Amino acid sequence: MTQCCINPSILSADFVNLEAELHRIASADAVHVDVMDNHFVPNLTIGLPVVKRIQEVSPVPLDAHLMISDADRWAPDFASAGLASVTFHAEASIAPVKLARELRARGAKAGMALRPATPVEPYLDMLPELDMLLVMTVEPGFGGQAFLDITLPKIRRARAAIDGSGIGVALQVDGGITEETIIRAAEAGANVFVAGSAVYGADDPAAAIGRLRDAGSRTLRTASAE
Repeated sequence: MTQCCINPSILSADFVNLEAELHRIASADAVHVDVMDNHFVPNLTIGLPVVKRIQEVSPVPLDAHLMISDADRWAPDFASAGLASVTFHAEASIAPVKLARELRARGAKAGMALRPATPVEPYLDMLPELDMLLVMTVEPGFGGQAFLDITLPKIRRARAAIDGSGIGVALQVDGGITEETIIRAAEAGANVFVAGSAVYGADDPAAAIGRLRDAGSRTLRTASAE
């Protein structure tokens, strides 16, 4: 069975008390750190210096999602900072194969993200270069958006391609993940789930993580048994 991983997004956390917020999700598989530059997406969050500091105090590994322009230039610096995983957008990279190899060479897992309307097919030959493929299930830029069901066929096609390749690439989804939508995403083949408001909007984030993990794991077990 493919393992179900829950990576809460700190985009929904209290940035004034970020260290405490990180420890509230210590049971997570990783913390999803959204880096936005107000160019690639219409929002501005944090940069590399803050990400480095987050890494120093985080009880779980960092999974950085770079929603930034000119990813070829900036993404390798995040890998050099010692992050566990760095994900760049295909739409923001001129040389994605070269960039993925550079991230791995600097010690990070290489992830590549696709916006909802970006087809997966042109990038399937890149699977051997990746550790993770991220299918955005909302338009990137802001938290709290509703899950886009139109992305489910793309998730299914990505899962079929990954399984057919025999390469252990994780399939991540990000946007609108709740205890209900995680079931649909897992049925389609995703196994790594980014959840922001569903975790930090709960009274007990650790319990919310547990419920999401249970729902995703049950669905993945059922899918693998079919």
